[in-house]
Amino acid sequence: MTTIRHALPYALLVAALAACASAQGAATKDGAETTELRYQGNAGAVTFPELAQELGYLGDLKLKWVGNTTSGPQDIQSVATGQTDIGGAFNGAIIKLKAAKAPIKAVIGYYGADEQSFSGYYVADNSPIRTARDLIGKKIGVNTLGAHHEAVIKEYLKREGLTPEEIKQVELVVIPPVNTEQAIRQGQLDVGTLGGILKDKALQRGGLRPLFTDVGLFGPFTAGSVVLRDDFIAANPHTTKTFVEAFAKAVHWTQTHPKQEVVATFKEIIAKRKRSEDATAVTFWKSSGIAGKGGVIADKEFQTWIDWLEREGELQSGQVKVSDLFTNAYNPYADGSAS
Repeated sequence: MTTIRHALPYALLVAALAACASAQGAATKDGAETTELRYQGNAGAVTFPELAQELGYLGDLKLKWVGNTTSGPQDIQSVATGQTDIGGAFNGAIIKLKAAKAPIKAVIGYYGADEQSFSGYYVADNSPIRTARDLIGKKIGVNTLGAHHEAVIKEYLKREGLTPEEIKQVELVVIPPVNTEQAIRQGQLDVGTLGGILKDKALQRGGLRPLFTDVGLFGPFTAGSVVLRDDFIAANPHTTKTFVEAFAKAVHWTQTHPKQEVVATFKEIIAKRKRSEDATAVTFWKSSGIAGKGGVIADKEFQTWIDWLEREGELQSGQVKVSDLFTNAYNPYADGSAS
């Protein structure tokens, strides 16, 4: 969940938009629809397209792994430039890329927060920090600036009554997630962001307490979506429909099957693809975190971040509309047609 805080450099944007006009994955030379989808994976993790393939939901569609992504924004930039066909990122990053005129559309949600899977903002047990006001002049560790965690922190501070000037006095420090726990314990950070396996292991060791959590602030919500290029969708309507339906069914499968079965399937997929990976992380899987059934996207899951970006001065009022950002048209769970 990383950032495109100040949008893409102009030169990259020009290249991205030019590339979109001749993107490789738009269609085959004879006009037939593409049946091979290029994507980036995640080391030691399983993506929903990979799960959909394992469960047989993709039908004749094939996935082509082109490497692992380094971040959400990098993943969707690769889609915008035509290097890949599918990619996902934090919804705020999608808004920023869309504001920069990238021809992309979100088609399904792929990660989020619920009572089992969430990110927390933790302090040492003996820390004097108890309220948002105590954070003025303090340091909070995040994995990157301008993305999910910065948005959540700033929303928390705003809701707790801090003024814009007071919020500016709360320092966000970029730190690799693997180093966050140690930095909290050693006093290098006043607060640290923890999620997933890193959070679970840190809490097992004790000595930390949550100041707040993203799910506590927003309730269950989908935080990131998968995008396709506009030209890809136009040239490949059947492929798009098949892909999104398969993705949605894979999401729903994780939402309705026991954790043990999901974890076992993830481990099988990692073993089969033979990429010399450690599958330890998937054993800590608890839930998809996705709020909508089958990954259906709700307006508020984009509007929340549009409002934040406008408050931060990174978007002009009305510059980006929710209706421009996503569609549920290909998701069978949106209208109840899923079998």
